[in-house]
Amino acid sequence: MIGLDTNVLVRYVMQDDVRQSAKATQLIESLSQESKGFVSLVALIESIWVFECCYELKKPQVVMTIEQLLRSRELLIESSESVWKALRVFKSATADFADCMIGAASNQVGCATVMTFDRAASKLNGMTLLD
Repeated sequence: MIGLDTNVLVRYVMQDDVRQSAKATQLIESLSQESKGFVSLVALIESIWVFECCYELKKPQVVMTIEQLLRSRELLIESSESVWKALRVFKSATADFADCMIGAASNQVGCATVMTFDRAASKLNGMTLLD
């Protein structure tokens, strides 16, 4: 197994740099179920931020991208069960994916609530506004 950094994921998904995208594609398409690529939560969340902020992808495009990564048999996504839960919430939430992920991860370890100053995040189930 090999780890995949944010920039490799972004180049593969966005195909925006001829040289680096070709290398990222070659690498990712060489992965298999026996020799997987590992995507950490940090790399996933950072990639989503890049997709939204730098490439201005809209939520449906981001959701589709995350789903494709999660369904790939050649990738191991860290805490994939929590990522699926966060994705389900993200689809209809006004909060960003990182906040949805914080809520899902906190719920998975048994937190009663997540305290936040973020009003949009506080509307998520399991999050409380610290006012």
